[in-house]
Amino acid sequence: MKKILLTAMLAVASVLTAQTTTIIGSDTVLPLSQQQAEAFMKIHKNAKITVTGGGSGVGINALISGTTDIAQSSRKIKFDEKKKITDAGSKVAEVVVAYDALAVIVHPSNKADKLTREQLEGIFTGKITNWKEVGGADMKIVPISRETSSGTYEFFKEEVLKKKDYVAGISSAPATGAIVQSISQTPGAIGYIGLGYLDKRVKAVKVSYDQGKTFVEPSVANAKNETYPIVRPLIYYYTENKLAAVKPFIDYSLSKEGQEIVSKIGFINVK
Repeated sequence: MKKILLTAMLAVASVLTAQTTTIIGSDTVLPLSQQQAEAFMKIHKNAKITVTGGGSGVGINALISGTTDIAQSSRKIKFDEKKKITDAGSKVAEVVVAYDALAVIVHPSNKADKLTREQLEGIFTGKITNWKEVGGADMKIVPISRETSSGTYEFFKEEVLKKKDYVAGISSAPATGAIVQSISQTPGAIGYIGLGYLDKRVKAVKVSYDQGKTFVEPSVANAKNETYPIVRPLIYYYTENKLAAVKPFIDYSLSKEGQEIVSKIGFINVK
């Protein structure tokens, strides 16, 4: 009888373990994955999903090493990263689960409320150092970026700085919340965050990608109608050998219920 009971317990433990899914990566995607995971586990009582941040690079490296089932990322996987996975005998699958507008933020007291892409490039590469050069007060500019492992850092460098290097010694923050906190306490600071993190402690500036002819504020509506220029996909990466394990959750993230969570957080639906 004891042997039968032990066998049954081991079988149950095996099922529960098989349904455990690990998600690691982007701090931008983190609140979306957490809320979708919580909702998914309420429906699927035996499922267990663990979600942690650390940056897109951290998640993709975990995917390469086989220590996560899903890498959540706010940037595209790089060629060399994908090659490491294919060299190990697997293939990478990509699923866009939401879109995000990247907001450029300053201290609420800052008079500057609009910037061109060229001015942003000048600020973050160190060519523009005083707010009076871009319509603000006579005050030193303090640019703040995400750390290098962040997909947001990579996306901003590629899309806004046009692959130019950030100014040497730029202040960096380990997470989006830390950027909001720093800028809310520093009148001359400027940074960038995912739209879902925007709150009253900071001010979002309007951005122009046509050399100052039109300036557009970051919002879900402007991202959807494609008038706001700094929009990026939020992505789940997994290896094809993990498809059976991750498919139920990914299907949920793309479902009507999952996409309602996308809207609730402040991201843009994929459907």
